[in-house]
Amino acid sequence: MGKTIRFGVSLDSDLLEKFDQHCEERSYQTRSEAIRDLIRNTLVQREWEQAEGDLAGTLTLVYDHHKSGLSQRLTEIQHDSHEVIQSSLHVHLDHFNCLEVIILKGDAEVIKELGQKLISTKGVKHGNLALTTTGKDLI
Repeated sequence: MGKTIRFGVSLDSDLLEKFDQHCEERSYQTRSEAIRDLIRNTLVQREWEQAEGDLAGTLTLVYDHHKSGLSQRLTEIQHDSHEVIQSSLHVHLDHFNCLEVIILKGDAEVIKELGQKLISTKGVKHGNLALTTTGKDLI
């Protein structure tokens, strides 16, 4: 483990107030502990983005199914990548909004491209791709 380095960070007071609320809600003893976790999470996310080979993951999408042609477009995109889709779950959140959870397993590049394509589809309100290992290389 390396030596501890102190450094300063300049933040807008409103942003710092929200960060302090986050620290309190998550029971961090210090801001430094929270910042370390944020940095680690960012580094893990970066590692996922650079991953190669087989991965597994989930893709969540929230969208308004009343948007013209959106449901059909999302289905077409999924059919084009059927080889990495293991399963999907569709939930009606309310009269307009749907939540779709897609379980993925396969080539990292294919999964990442599919995730980005679905998340960036016009009409998708929110999307998140969470990647993980397939477990085969873990001891």
